[in-house]
Amino acid sequence: MPTFLPEDSLQTPRFCGITTFMRVPHTKALDGVDVAVLGIPFDTGSPFRVGSRFGPSAIRAMSLMLRPINPYQDLNVFEECAVVDYGDTDVAPGYLPESFERIEAAVAPLARRGVIPLGLGGDHSITLPELRALGKVHGPLAILQFDSHTDTWDTYFAGQKHSAGTAFRRGVEEGWIDARASIQAGMRGSLFTRSDVQQSVDLGYEVVTTDEMLDGGIETLAGRIREKFRGRKVFLSFDMDIVDPAFVPGVQTPEAGGPTAREILRLLRSLRGLNLVGADVVEMNPNYDAGQITALLAATVGAEILALIAAWRHDTRPS
Repeated sequence: MPTFLPEDSLQTPRFCGITTFMRVPHTKALDGVDVAVLGIPFDTGSPFRVGSRFGPSAIRAMSLMLRPINPYQDLNVFEECAVVDYGDTDVAPGYLPESFERIEAAVAPLARRGVIPLGLGGDHSITLPELRALGKVHGPLAILQFDSHTDTWDTYFAGQKHSAGTAFRRGVEEGWIDARASIQAGMRGSLFTRSDVQQSVDLGYEVVTTDEMLDGGIETLAGRIREKFRGRKVFLSFDMDIVDPAFVPGVQTPEAGGPTAREILRLLRSLRGLNLVGADVVEMNPNYDAGQITALLAATVGAEILALIAAWRHDTRPS
């Protein structure tokens, strides 16, 4: 029987106790741990709306609604892998390089111990220090980025090299991302320049626009993703603004015309077989949420990512 199990919500009401992700134990001890959920409450990299520093607590609060059995993967997540809530990373609000150092330092011991981090953001700049920590252990990673923006600009404001819009260029330049093994899916909306999407292609990314995703069909894209990442170590980065703002009003940078909550969950649930060594769910902004629907979807996305990790462990466990 696994050592780390969530509180039984049929015995202890969900409104009781300390709020952790899906009611799993909160601990900094890593012995026997497979996955650590950690909050990364940093939004200094946001170019416009701030407030995603409050995302981790909002996501945890709505994760109490979720249950341990994932019927889409046909397993009890917490019987397949030991999951803990690792708490929040320390950050220095307003100071991006210093906060990056703290985030990397928080993820590094997880990476060294083979514990898979699931980060709750926070703006999308936080992915870079996560990748720095993981890349030093695993080498260059294949990236599966769900997002309505490429985040591959060279600079953003006064020549600044680091922001929520530059992480996936810096990650390639620093050697943590193998762009030719990676996919960015969900791009749409108006652009700053005509090269906003082409710049990702030039770096080596395979780019799938929202129109391609929806016109070609969710199952078609899922098949492309599974084939692309076969045999690769993958980091999954899920920006909540990939979803249409009718379903996720509480995001940093909403873009009209995206997939529905059902469509994006169907896509995630079709990705069994990915070898995830890390993941994050970012840009959830409770300041703009309505009825906690964005927080609930963000928590559900996190739970589906945990289910993919559990499914991989189940399918690759020696018989």
